[in-house]
Amino acid sequence: MVVSSSGGDVSLLTAMDSPGNSRWGPLNLPQRRLFGTDGIRGRVGDVLTPALATQVGYWAGKTLQAENQKGCVIVGQDSRNSGVLLANAIAGGLTAAGLEVWNLGLCPTPAVAYLAHCMDAVGGVMISASHNPPGDNGIKFFGSDGTKLSKQVQQQIEMLLRNGLTTAEPTADMGYPSPRWNYYYDRPELVECYLTSLYEPLSAQGKMEGLKIVLDLAWGAAVHTAPQVFRKLGAEVLCLHDQPDGDRINVNCGSTHLEPLQAAVQNHHADIGFAFDGDADRVMAVDSQGRVVDGDYILYLWGQLLCQRNQLPDNTIVSTVMANLGFERAWQQQGGTLVRTAVGDQHVHAEMVRRGAILGGEQSGHVLCHHYGVSGDGTLTALHLANLVQQSGGDLAALVDQSFQTYPQVLKNVRVEDAERRQQWHGDDMLQQAIAEAESDMGDDGRVLIRASGTEPVIRVMVEAATGDLVSHWCDRLVNAVSHYAAA
Repeated sequence: MVVSSSGGDVSLLTAMDSPGNSRWGPLNLPQRRLFGTDGIRGRVGDVLTPALATQVGYWAGKTLQAENQKGCVIVGQDSRNSGVLLANAIAGGLTAAGLEVWNLGLCPTPAVAYLAHCMDAVGGVMISASHNPPGDNGIKFFGSDGTKLSKQVQQQIEMLLRNGLTTAEPTADMGYPSPRWNYYYDRPELVECYLTSLYEPLSAQGKMEGLKIVLDLAWGAAVHTAPQVFRKLGAEVLCLHDQPDGDRINVNCGSTHLEPLQAAVQNHHADIGFAFDGDADRVMAVDSQGRVVDGDYILYLWGQLLCQRNQLPDNTIVSTVMANLGFERAWQQQGGTLVRTAVGDQHVHAEMVRRGAILGGEQSGHVLCHHYGVSGDGTLTALHLANLVQQSGGDLAALVDQSFQTYPQVLKNVRVEDAERRQQWHGDDMLQQAIAEAESDMGDDGRVLIRASGTEPVIRVMVEAATGDLVSHWCDRLVNAVSHYAAA
């Protein structure tokens, strides 16, 4: 049994007799690797089950303990219906490994990262599938410094998981340790510490009175936190999709569906709008004209401000291969350097650390600024962009007009269910020929990017060029080539 305590009220959370004896259902581990670009993610009830979550929690706990013998694990979740089930299952595994669990309940992913860092925790776990649909879920791990676990550590957890499951009978080491560490605590009040960390740096720079802001909260993790901190800073706040709803999280709303936000900003004559994804680790903005202000624009505008304050080492911004050519060339004209990495905030963070960079992120709105946070944080990013707008006169549209012109860019997904086939598209001659023809035709005025998604069963096709006609022509050609490969 796992003892749970919250404010003196004690309840019991039933776990398995041991991680080796599952009552939660069979563990049908796939041959492919479990960890993708952002933890473990998939359909609940398929590979992602409570049985898997318990086993992952146990072996992750053992791995985290190798570096930090004592300390808690911070656990949080978004609003998905499966969140409580998976959070309890992973807590069972973590406590079986000898760790103390502090469960925040519903909260943004960056709250877990921040608290793991500042509470001297062994690490953190977020139960979320980010922008994915309601039927998906995921498990994201953070180390004691609040950053996502490296690929090497993830691979170690997976190796232990797979090797441990080959044991027919549980060993003595797989049983519960001393009850001294065998505790599970509900700690939702700690989220206030995270909100204070967002508020305090900006409160000294002035309030946001006079700004009318629309927030699309995507029925997700930020429904309580983001409005609170914006209002505390004095902004007039209007909210969309502002209740936790596991059936509707991310459905036709949030950072991947901006139409409701665009309409609301214009209908209410707001100054700016922000749309979060389901776990609020990223954000997209909309200006007063209803135009989308993505991560490229946010990085450019924030980078300019940090340059003016001499707070951007070597005028360097780290982004990914998805960053728009218009952004890159405009930043170079400012005397700056844009460094590209593979897609994924993990890659961005690693390159930032390697170069000593302070600012980085993705076009999709996942932004990291090491002056203020240890991880990508949609609320933090939105607050600082709103503050920047306020300090410059309250007109985001004017700032966008003065920044850069994006190259036309189209991104399309081709569904490929076979995980192994998704990773092997490089070997298809017809597809490689189509890519070569596109690159030759567009020359320096365009780019092609094809990659297997690490979070969804799709191959993504991106084409960017100086004209919309070129983009449409070559995107259609390449999508057809990928579809032909997928069907073969």
